[in-house]
Amino acid sequence: MERRAFKQAMYAVRDEEAALDIVQDAMLRLSERYADQPAGELPLIFQRILQNAIRDWYRRQKVRTTWTALFSSLVPAGADEDDRDPLETLLAADGSNVAGSPSELRERAQTLEIIEQELSRLPARQREAFLLRYWEELDVAETAQVMGCSEGSVKTHCSRATHALAAVLKARGITL
Repeated sequence: MERRAFKQAMYAVRDEEAALDIVQDAMLRLSERYADQPAGELPLIFQRILQNAIRDWYRRQKVRTTWTALFSSLVPAGADEDDRDPLETLLAADGSNVAGSPSELRERAQTLEIIEQELSRLPARQREAFLLRYWEELDVAETAQVMGCSEGSVKTHCSRATHALAAVLKARGITL
């Protein structure tokens, strides 16, 4: 079953590492949620889980592609893309990016680095909801539509993400 599932995922996504991750996630979901089901039903359940995992992968890729396009449009023409962080080119509407003392600038840079690190450690759905809601400034309904889930799920993911980030920042002694 595993080899067939890998071939199916590989055919769908055309990326060996992604296919392996998809099959592994599908198997974990099957074992976590359906361990009590009769053995005869497991292959059909697994196929449904695998198909959903492949669809989820495509949705995530769509969001990543959107982000890549947005970020690439922020890099000034002629700039080496490896040398610049597009987030640094943005100015906040309220003027919060106004230059300060070197120590303030360093502290701000360190805080942003910690936030980026912790965002990358969030579960994928929490990170996606958080970024869509607070970075892209989509409302709950729009975020739910992009993520393909209910508005309640978006609220739950955002709440969990903000609480996790707040706890990490507080543990490091950072107050915003």
